[in-house]
Amino acid sequence: MRVKDLPIADRPRERLLASGAAALADRELLALLLGHGTRESDAVDLAAQLIAHCGDLGELARSDAHRLLAVRGVGPAKAARIAAAFHLVRRAQEGPARARVTSSGDLASQAAPLLRGHPRERLVVVICDPRGSVLRRALMTEGGADHTSAPIREIITTVLTSGGAAFGVAHNHPSGSLDPSESDLATTQRLADAADTVGLRFLDHVIVTDTAWRRIPLPPQPEGR
Repeated sequence: MRVKDLPIADRPRERLLASGAAALADRELLALLLGHGTRESDAVDLAAQLIAHCGDLGELARSDAHRLLAVRGVGPAKAARIAAAFHLVRRAQEGPARARVTSSGDLASQAAPLLRGHPRERLVVVICDPRGSVLRRALMTEGGADHTSAPIREIITTVLTSGGAAFGVAHNHPSGSLDPSESDLATTQRLADAADTVGLRFLDHVIVTDTAWRRIPLPPQPEGR
C-alpha cells in the first residue's frame, strides 16, 4: 500500500505533527526526508531499502551522498537531502567550542561584557566545569556607584545548582580605580573559604574597569593555618 493510500491519521507526516517524531519508526522519519518514493516502492519502502543498503541507521548517518545513489530510486536530490540532514545533526551535537577560564585574564574577559560601561557596581559569577569550560555567566548583584553586595551563600548556591565545579567572580569599579577595598579583600577570602567547604574550586576574584582589570589576591594566611 502506498503512503498516500493510507488513512490520513496513519501517514508519517500527520503522525509526526500529531504525536511528535518519537512516535515514528526510523524508516518513517527517513521517508519524510525522501519526500516520495518510486513507481515500485513508496517512500517508506524506499527508506527501508536505504537503511538496509547501508547496514543500519548509524551507517546511513555516516554515509556520503554518493553511496546512497546506489539505491534504485534515490537520485542526487534525495541523496543530497539525506546527507545534509545527518550532517546538520552532527554539527548540532558538536556545537560551538566553549570558552575556558585558565587564568585571571580569561575570567576578566568572560565577565567584562556584563560589567563595562555600567555606572553602578555589579558583581558577576562565572561558572565552570572541572576543565574550566564556561557553563554560565550570571549577574548576582547591582548596587551603587561605589559598592555592591557579595551574597556568599547565593553565589555558592548558584554555582551548585548550575552544575558547576569551579567559579570565579568579578566586579566593576565605575570610578576606574583598580585598587581593591578592604571589603573586596574580605569578600575574596570568604568566597575561597565557602568554596572549600562545599568542594568547589574558587578560581579568582577580579576588578574590571572600562579599560583594564586587576586580580584581587587572597590575604596572607596566618602561620599554621
